[in-house]
Amino acid sequence: MNKEEKYDLVLALTEQMKEYGNFYITDTSDLTVAKVNNIRRQCFDADITMQVAKNSLIKKAMEAAGGDFSPIYDVLKGSSSILFSKSATAPAKLIKLLRKKSDKPILKAAYIDSAIFVGDDQLDTLTKLKSKEQLIGEIVGLLQSPAKNVISALQSGGNILAGVVKTLQERG
Repeated sequence: MNKEEKYDLVLALTEQMKEYGNFYITDTSDLTVAKVNNIRRQCFDADITMQVAKNSLIKKAMEAAGGDFSPIYDVLKGSSSILFSKSATAPAKLIKLLRKKSDKPILKAAYIDSAIFVGDDQLDTLTKLKSKEQLIGEIVGLLQSPAKNVISALQSGGNILAGVVKTLQERG
């Protein structure tokens, strides 16, 4: 790979990091071509983009993307593949599914909306993350609940409230 191709790859990785906002770095070393192709096919089906790149180029792309990726730099050793996805949990779920048949891919690190998860032991945590939309929905539901209770109480006690208002008017 010449200098221009490396530059183009770093640029493409940087753009993907910015575009997706979520990426996982995995170890797929020692897998056969057939197994890697199977992983690529499953990534495609799950709307995940898989890219294999040298660690030095991945590091340059992270530096160019901005932000603090320094905790990830330590895991950039050996063979690395990057999984990009709009969904924060889709790559984790796919890795977990693939691990039922093989001991790879191994999760090295994940970057989810500025949060960094390092190590394969984080896989279960990543599969249980809620999306931004799910969290917003829960917050809206919690905020609506008290308002619904007040409205319900006013509607059920509407006759009593009207009687109290009428009594107060008659006294005045």
